[in-house]
Amino acid sequence: MAGAPGSLHGFPASLTSFVGRAQATRQIAAQLAGFRLVTLTGPGGAGKTRLAGEVARQVAGRFADGVWLAELAAVRDPAQVPAAVAAALGIHDLPAVAAADALARALARRQLLLVLDNCEQVIGAAAEMCGRLLLGADDVRVLATSREPLRIAGEVRYRLGPLTLPDPADPAAATPCEAVTLFADRAGRVEPGFTLDETTRATVAQLVARLDGMPLAIELAAARVDALGVPQLLDRIDDRFALLVDGDRLAQRRQRSLAAAVEWSYELLGAEERRVFRAVSVFPGPFTLDGAEVVAGPAAPRTVPRLVDCSLLVPPRAGPDGRTRYTMLESLRAYGAGRLAEADEDAAAAAALAGYMTELAEGDFAGLHTRTQEAASLRHFDAEEASMRHALAWAMEHDHALALRLALAQSQWWQLRGRLTSQAPLLAAAAEHAEAGSYEWCGVRMLLGQAASQLAEPDAALEHYTAVRDALDDPQRLAEPVGRLLMTICLAGRSAAMQQMGRVAEAGDDARRSMDTARQAGFPGLEAVALACLGTVAWQAGDRDGALRLMRQAQAVPGDSAGGLHRALSQFVTMILTETGDLAGAEQACTAGLASCRDVGDLTNLSGQLWNMVILDLRASRVDDATTHLRELLQIAMQTGLRAVVLVGLDCCGHLCAATQRPAEAITAWAAASALSGPWPLPYGLRNLAEREKLQRKAREQLGPAGARAAGKRGAAMSVATAAEYALLLAAAQPPAAPSVGSPPPQLPPVPALPRLSPRERELITLVAQGHTDAQIAAQLYITVRTVSSHLDRIRDKTGCRRRTDLTRLALTAGLV
Repeated sequence: MAGAPGSLHGFPASLTSFVGRAQATRQIAAQLAGFRLVTLTGPGGAGKTRLAGEVARQVAGRFADGVWLAELAAVRDPAQVPAAVAAALGIHDLPAVAAADALARALARRQLLLVLDNCEQVIGAAAEMCGRLLLGADDVRVLATSREPLRIAGEVRYRLGPLTLPDPADPAAATPCEAVTLFADRAGRVEPGFTLDETTRATVAQLVARLDGMPLAIELAAARVDALGVPQLLDRIDDRFALLVDGDRLAQRRQRSLAAAVEWSYELLGAEERRVFRAVSVFPGPFTLDGAEVVAGPAAPRTVPRLVDCSLLVPPRAGPDGRTRYTMLESLRAYGAGRLAEADEDAAAAAALAGYMTELAEGDFAGLHTRTQEAASLRHFDAEEASMRHALAWAMEHDHALALRLALAQSQWWQLRGRLTSQAPLLAAAAEHAEAGSYEWCGVRMLLGQAASQLAEPDAALEHYTAVRDALDDPQRLAEPVGRLLMTICLAGRSAAMQQMGRVAEAGDDARRSMDTARQAGFPGLEAVALACLGTVAWQAGDRDGALRLMRQAQAVPGDSAGGLHRALSQFVTMILTETGDLAGAEQACTAGLASCRDVGDLTNLSGQLWNMVILDLRASRVDDATTHLRELLQIAMQTGLRAVVLVGLDCCGHLCAATQRPAEAITAWAAASALSGPWPLPYGLRNLAEREKLQRKAREQLGPAGARAAGKRGAAMSVATAAEYALLLAAAQPPAAPSVGSPPPQLPPVPALPRLSPRERELITLVAQGHTDAQIAAQLYITVRTVSSHLDRIRDKTGCRRRTDLTRLALTAGLV
């Protein structure tokens, strides 16, 4: 064996550039400077071999006898490991007995780095040989690559993760990240014209994220760009194991397809380890060891850590609730799911997961209705979100009774996170499978009533609540605690719906009956609900002092009742104090309420407190603060889809525009809110009434009759989504620091020039901005959906507006809507 400083032996020539891993390269090189055995672990396809070669090139100058590569992937007999390494080192006539000791003696006077690649299938023999080398050859250092560590004394491990991925919230910034850079480099080799541009960047970002940032998968995908193009690659990536094949013909078999790379690791597992691996692939996201035990059986607690060692699971990390959870890369999960189905174990695993999630949700549901346990229960729900969603989808198809239980158990979490309206279709489907009039049926119908109220559809809400009232209005049921509880909440909801419709007297009747039922039930929290309902009725009737007194009584109800209720009460108290002129008290209550909502992520009540704060900011002439709070309010409205919050945001926007000398925009915002409220009173109708009327008169005078009509007509024609985008644009404009008479109005973002767009393209942008789908546009213009899609693609290329939201903003800033 001969070597020279800096020489490399056995390493293949690199025919492609080495992309990324700069930090990993430095860290492993530093480990080799301080330790004699470094094991580089990671899943198949992570790029361990390529990284080890790059590290070898960088550190080769440290070793007088160079760096030597011994490839063990082809070795199947553990007894042949020392011989294979000796052959790679050019050592001949190694004895068959005590071969590892003989190898150590042969290397005792050498100073070199030995790279042992792919140790996993002969891990025991590789570990034994390395142990002998560390004891008998003091100047030899070893860099081993393996799916799992050697686990011997003196070993230092480096776990290799995926390449860096783009920020999902900002795909436009995808270029600098390692995964996108690798894809672009390899795609350019098979398709010379391939470049990352506005059209491909976001799609590539999604693609590499779906591939977990794993180099082998990315290289295999990039090799198909010439045949499929990036969009089709992304569309077909769910069938990744059939798609990502036909890699380098000269590569080892396990590196020619994604399936082969994963299969290599899977086949090295024992039978019990394979079974547990298959079972935990049913989890769509992070999972606890307890969850794994429920789904995979009593072997899971000892097997799951073993799967981490084998690089088939990501090491556990603390979730939002502080519990540690394991995750599985998407490609490994897809492989495991396929094996699970092949073994006919998928139904049992899915049923076990659904049952487990239901028990967790029901356990935390009670906590959500107490102030002391609410925050912890919310964090637990957040941590299990992916599994909850997956379990509910499965139960909706296979176990309707379980689906109903799981939906009801998640309802308060959905409410606080602003998701109740988006879940309404699912709740309606669940109600179809419940026995009409049962307590479960009543619970779902009341949730649908709440969702309808949040969507500013009080007539639909009243219909749901009335059906529940009629089902519960029976002496036998009202003698039961659960019957009284449901009736109290139902009557309060029915009262709220009638208040939205302007039927205040009838709302008062239901509110008083709600209080009577709550007192009979004997639950303090229910009395607080009924008192709050009476307070809102008093407010609607113009009795502000009575409203404040009732809200204060509700706040003073003793007990550990739900934090969500107390945040709602704080919101109403702030509103009443503001309208009665106690601005200092209102500021104090609002500041505390905002902090409480943000602490737990209560978006529903946060939107109400932001509404209060915008009004307080404007009354104190804090225009910058009002703008900031209004933007947050509108973002919540768009995130949650709460129509009532959009209407409130538009009203606030009208006040802000009036305060910053934008009369046309103020009139447009108010007109949009009025039109979108339909036949029902506006939710903000009793707030700022005199001030709003004064500002509207002033704006009309500034604009003149024709200008005021045009501004009002523009707002009246807007859809909910368009109006929300419009308000957000107005809030994004920078107001003057101290608006005064004669100062210039705030400027919207620059209006894009549209000379390149044809009349038909302008028409399409307008229809998109009005909220029409491609199919609706096609029907209106008497063209095919494919033609609409083709036109919109050209518009996107011309304008750089990739999303429908971007096109809506373009139309708004250009005055097309």
